[in-house]
Amino acid sequence: QVQLVESGGGLVQPGGSLRLSCVASGSIFSISAMGWYRQAPGKPRELVATITSSGRTNYADSVKGRFTISREKVKNTVYLQMNSLKPEDTAVYYCKVEADSRGYWGQGTQVTVSS
Repeated sequence: QVQLVESGGGLVQPGGSLRLSCVASGSIFSISAMGWYRQAPGKPRELVATITSSGRTNYADSVKGRFTISREKVKNTVYLQMNSLKPEDTAVYYCKVEADSRGYWGQGTQVTVSS
């Protein structure tokens, strides 16, 4: 079993920054990819950014140039640095880990961008 613990969400003004963290623990043999998704009220969950074990990254067009995903393999941790935040970035952000051919989701962390 794999457990994911997310942190770093909160309230920030437009133009501000936040850094999300997600730590994976438990019976993990191999993590192939880690990523962040988000879900705003009344909208489907959408991909924000992913990073593979080789370091290849992928971003949603809406966050390119503003968000950066990174990973610390030895700590089984993935980060999402979010800069130049906009009100439309407001959502619950979920961490997802692909480990041992299975997908695991975190509980989510709220990010609110408002003045």
